[in-house]
Amino acid sequence: MDRRHFLRTLAATGAVAGTTATAGCAGVLGDSGPEGTVLGPPEQSRGDPVHPIQGDEMPEFAVPDPITGEEISTAQFEGERAFLWTSFYTSCPDGVCPALILRLRRAQEVAAEEGFGDEAAFLPLTFDPERDTAAVLREYANRRGVDLDAGNWHFLRPESYEAGVELMDENFGLKIQKTDAEGYENLEYAFPHYGLILLVNKRGIVERAYPRGPATDVERIVDDFRRVVTA
Repeated sequence: MDRRHFLRTLAATGAVAGTTATAGCAGVLGDSGPEGTVLGPPEQSRGDPVHPIQGDEMPEFAVPDPITGEEISTAQFEGERAFLWTSFYTSCPDGVCPALILRLRRAQEVAAEEGFGDEAAFLPLTFDPERDTAAVLREYANRRGVDLDAGNWHFLRPESYEAGVELMDENFGLKIQKTDAEGYENLEYAFPHYGLILLVNKRGIVERAYPRGPATDVERIVDDFRRVVTA
């Protein structure tokens, strides 16, 4: 059974995975968490929507970075870098996306301060490519304090809105759909969406899924990331 079919089967059955332990507990590879992981197992369930959790392989896909002009694959970091992934859009009117970017940006800062920036990557993916051009993303990075010159931050931008919808659904089980932005000044449309952050180790295995990313303590994510990168 391939991974996508596996995820959809879990979504249909409402299967639950995961056991209880102290979040952020460090362990030896394959010792306290699923094989190939560093962190001990957290409390987690698949539920609906379905997304990768600890022990799952990170989905492989390639998306352009419009600022650098590169095509970035999630597989290219295997063996070299751990990374944080999330999805967002720069026009987000309710603070959810800025909170997601803040958590990645703080981890980037700590990686630079503690000397492991070359072993880390940060991959926020926009699902609003129609508005999130290279110029908009560059300005957004400046406004949010992101260091694009560090060489470890890549804004991922699908070729089209439709491509982004397909990518999010097939790889993460997350539904993205434009909605009327009535009530928000100067905003034509918005996206109700899931505030998911994934922490992926150098083997390409998910260490942590933070489904309530904007509400997850910043330093908890940073500490988990530090442990995984420096293991």
